[in-house]
Amino acid sequence: MKILVIKLSSFGDTLHALPAVAALKQHYGAEVHWAVQPNFASIVRCFACVDKVIEVPRPSKLREYFRALRALHKSGEYDMVIDFQGLMKSALVARAARSKKRIGPSFAREGSPMFYHAVAGKRNKERHAVEECYDILTYLGIEIPAEPMYPLTLPQYALPESDFEPTVRIAIAPMSRWVTKNWPAECFAKLAEKLERDLNAAVYVFGGPGEKQLGDDIVAATKHGVNLCGVTSIAETMATLKQMNVLVSNDSGPMHMGVATYTPVAVPFGPTSPERTGPYGKGNLVVRANNCTPCRKRVCPKGTTECMTAISVDMMFDAVCKLLKR
Repeated sequence: MKILVIKLSSFGDTLHALPAVAALKQHYGAEVHWAVQPNFASIVRCFACVDKVIEVPRPSKLREYFRALRALHKSGEYDMVIDFQGLMKSALVARAARSKKRIGPSFAREGSPMFYHAVAGKRNKERHAVEECYDILTYLGIEIPAEPMYPLTLPQYALPESDFEPTVRIAIAPMSRWVTKNWPAECFAKLAEKLERDLNAAVYVFGGPGEKQLGDDIVAATKHGVNLCGVTSIAETMATLKQMNVLVSNDSGPMHMGVATYTPVAVPFGPTSPERTGPYGKGNLVVRANNCTPCRKRVCPKGTTECMTAISVDMMFDAVCKLLKR
């Protein structure tokens, strides 16, 4: 049996779909192919339940996009095609693949349902994205797992050697794609210093090459902090997170990586809804200042981002301590 899964973007969304895809793999024992945009392919290649990754460029690269669709159409027939994206760009990928069974998500829009044979359930956006993906399982009569599965294939990654012998290891991921979701950099620096001083913690800062200066600024507040921004690949970052006791992250891709590696996550939340996109599962903590309702905007309507600035260093420190006690 061959199944094509479509989740083209984004980083966190691929991890939201993973538990459902893992359950599909376990139930059918099928060969699973995953269609994804090239910039997110590296994360999908870490998914142990995926046998083949098919890169599909963004539709803005029109020629490359349709070339990928033609190649997919010629590649052979699938027993089932499941679109976890529900957008026109993903529905066209589903249509290009040859299959007599194309299923779309309950939240499908942009006219995408016209390309499916069925839509999995009724739309309900008042729940977590992981649970929305589970609609596919319910539609197919597959039991929803009691706990989400995140099967990963990761490399071994040795932490940088140091004479410092910490009591705990704390990871920090200080950036997101929205300015409004970013807890202030100076707060991360103060938290890193407090974690090292009060908990004898080794602090590791994670991010892309563009966050290297931010990482330097944060570890400068510590004596032994390590800046890994731009140093580790996606797979190496997740391998490193598995060695951490707690991850402190904004609402961003690394937050979901922490969930997938079963690393407890503490997250300062502001403009977005943790019920919808927060760290999934019981072993994590969301910290809110409760002075704003989630506006879900990339630009603060008040011009203050007070929902994030009102979250104190002590509030985040207390959250880390709670997770360590658990």
